[in-house]
Formats: sequence, C-alpha cells, structure tokens
Amino acid sequence: MNRSQGTIGKLDDRQWLTVLVCGLAGLLALRLVALALNRTDLFFDEAQYWFWSLEPDFGYYSKPPLIAWIIGLSTTLCGTNEFCIRLPSPLLHTGTAIAVFFVGRQLYDLRTGVISALVFATLPGVSFSAGIISTDVPLLLFWGIALYAFIRMTETRDWWPALLLGLAFGAGLNAKYAMAWFVVCAVVYIAMTPERRWLARDVRLYAALGLGALMIVPNVLWNLDNKFATLSHTADNAKWGGPLLHPGKALEFFGAQFGVFGPILFGALLVICWRAVRQRLPETDRLLLAFCVPVVVAILIQAFLSRAHANWAAVAYVAAAVLVTATMIRDVAWPWLKASLAIHAVVVVLLLVGMSLAGQIPMPFGAAPFARTLGWQEVAQATEEELAAAKARGEPYAAVLSNDRPVTAELLYYMRANPVPVFAWQERQQPHDHFELVRPFTGEVQGRILWVTQALDGAALREHFESVEKIAEKALPAGSNAKRRVAFFRLSGYKGE
Repeated sequence: MNRSQGTIGKLDDRQWLTVLVCGLAGLLALRLVALALNRTDLFFDEAQYWFWSLEPDFGYYSKPPLIAWIIGLSTTLCGTNEFCIRLPSPLLHTGTAIAVFFVGRQLYDLRTGVISALVFATLPGVSFSAGIISTDVPLLLFWGIALYAFIRMTETRDWWPALLLGLAFGAGLNAKYAMAWFVVCAVVYIAMTPERRWLARDVRLYAALGLGALMIVPNVLWNLDNKFATLSHTADNAKWGGPLLHPGKALEFFGAQFGVFGPILFGALLVICWRAVRQRLPETDRLLLAFCVPVVVAILIQAFLSRAHANWAAVAYVAAAVLVTATMIRDVAWPWLKASLAIHAVVVVLLLVGMSLAGQIPMPFGAAPFARTLGWQEVAQATEEELAAAKARGEPYAAVLSNDRPVTAELLYYMRANPVPVFAWQERQQPHDHFELVRPFTGEVQGRILWVTQALDGAALREHFESVEKIAEKALPAGSNAKRRVAFFRLSGYKGE
C-alpha cells in the first residue's frame, strides 16, 4: 500500500463525511462567487427560459416546463438579474453530487461514495454547467435520485424506493425528455443480469414508471393543444431529414466526451468497457455500466447519422462517475485519480477566472471563447437608442420586430424595462420557436416598426410592408476579439401575409 492510500485508509466514516461536506460546501461557495463575478450576458437559451418563467405553463415550444418553474422560483425570491437566473444551477449540481454519494455508498462503501461525489462535482462538464442555467441541471439531479431508488428496489421489497423512483422519473421527464433513457438503461440491465430479471415481474417497477408517466401527462396535454410543438421540435432537433452518414460528427462527439467527463476519467471508462468485453465484472459495476454505456452509444450513433451536441450524453456520467471512481480505488490507481481531480480543479479555476474577465482581456490568436454570451446588452442598448432617437423626432416606433430567436430572446430580457413590445416574425406557416408561437407579429400593432436582425438584409420583408428602409448597420463588440453585426430597418404599412 502506498503512502497516499495508507493516509486515505485511516479516515473513519465521520472524517469522510466531513470531507464530503467541506468539499461540496467549498465548491458551492466558489461557484456562487464565480456567478457573482461572471461578466457574461445571458446566453439566448437562458434568456428564453427566463421569458418562459414569466408565463407559468405545463409546456413550452422546445422543452418541458420544469426549467421555467425553477427560474420563476429563483427570480421571485432573488431578482431578475443574471446571477439570480443562474443561481439554481450550482445549488442543483450540489444536490446531484449528494445523490451520487448515496449511489456510491450503497453499491460500494462510504469512502467510494464521498470520492465519487467529489469527482462528479468537479467534472469539467459540471463546472461549465454550474455557470449557466440549462435543462440538463435538474435532469441530472433527478437521474441521480432515480438511480439510487432503482438500486434500493433491487435490495428491498419495500415500496418507498418505487415511490421515490416514480417521483424522480416524472420530475426528470418534466426537466427534459432525455430522462426516458433511464427506462432503456433499466431494460438493458435487467436483460443482461439473469439474477435481476425478477424485476421485470415486479409490480413496483411498473407502478413507479406509471407514476412518472402520470406526472408528464399535463405536458402531453399542452403539446396536444399546441400541435405537439415540443415533441416536433425534439424530433426535428435530431435532423434525420438529410444524408445519414456523418463519421466526422461522430468523431467530434466522441472527442468532446473527453472534455465533458475529463480526459483521464473518459479514458478509464473506455478501459472498463474493454474489460467488460473480456471478463465478467462485479454486478455493481455491470449495473453502473448499464446506466451509462447505452446512452453514450445511442448518442454516438445519433451523431453518426446526423449530429449530436456534447452534452446530450450528460446523464451517463452520473453512473460513470461512481463506476470509474470505484474501479480506480479497487485497482489502487490513486495517482490517476489524484491527477484527474487536479486537472478538474484547474478547470474550475480557469472557468472562474475566465468568466470574471470575459471580454476584458484580448485573447491570443484572435480567440473569442465567450463571443456567444457577450455583446447582447450592447445590442439591446443600440436598439433602445434607435427607439429613443425616433421618439425624439416625433416618430416613435410602436414595436420592435425580429426574425432571429437569439435576438428576440435577448431583447426581451435586456429591454424588459422598456415599454415598447418585442415581437417575433414568423416566416413559415408553422412556428419554429416559442416566440413565434406566443408572440408572433400579426399586424395588430399600428405604426412604425423597428426591425432588428443579424441577417443584415430586409429583402424578405418587402412583400409584407409598403416601406422597408435600412436606417443603420452596426458592428457591436462581443468581447475583446469579436463583433456582432446587427442591422436596423424602419418598417411601415403592413400589408399582411
């Protein structure tokens, strides 16, 4: 036994719990400080979720409702600034780490649970996600709770794990439909584990899934009333309409997982998968493999057929964090585990420093890593300047219009105190985003319209308005090394569709 293993082995359960509490509390405090210092604007998805929170409902165009409810609660208690909108993210990720602890403790021991929780909490993907608000944040929490409940169902005949599983499954579905992968993983585990096939006949499992399905019914009814907008968007997001062979996209997704899960941890996960092919792993390891590998493989296939974002397999890393940690402890691979934690700690610090200095310091080689989340306040300010100038001339605008979802979302947020309404231009018969669904321009607003677009061209509107006059084109800063070009048009005489 090496010195580091001996030192770690001397800790008793109380000391390990102290390590867990201090580690997660310290990380949470650091992330809250990072949020307070964060100089990035809301990403347009974040601004869109905030807008959803103003109108509580059981569904929205592209996602189930839970993210809007969470932001609504946070802004009610805290305020509407960027910090308050993003505040639930580090809090919920801390909750997920606690769920990971319970999974690791239940399958292995308390030490494994503590280290797994800290490993998960410091994953590069989690560190990045803790600085924004997204649907993955609550999804990961409820996936972790559901996994713990499923494990307890295999160990006891009590009904409480089934109730917990059902509630977590239903809440996860209301966070993001990707929670449905949990059923696939459970089926894979039961099918490949003969000694657990009795679960397929266990009424508790079907009661839990039924409870979860019942919790998503209001969202299904909302979709029914809105021509299945969310389900259609989800299907469209897969983009299976074109050529179905994209090996480059598959490699891109696969490579990105080294960044999401960490280079050492993802490499270790691949080694474990190779071992699973050559030998029979312990049942606990096989259970965790069943709840991570099918998701990664399925999304990899999706990427090969079309495309996939790096975060689409995020739920896999709840189980994978425990599996890789437990394997490294069993293999006495402390140097690798310590090196991984050290790398992830550096990522935490780099993200904190980077977001607190975003756009302030020129990056080498013209890099602009925060360009997508900078400059939106400038767009809103330029828009308000155009509104004010027109009002001063005695020619006020009756509304602001955009055909660009990011611009619409950002203007709605950063011009939230401006009385001039913001509308979305619907170019197609069916709405293609939430703003086209609930805030389409219908011509009911009388007077001049200010058109704001990144397209820089107003040709598409000439058949709908008698007058389309370009009044300005501006290159607005989006950080130290990037510009965002925005054009402004004066529209009048709406002729209808």
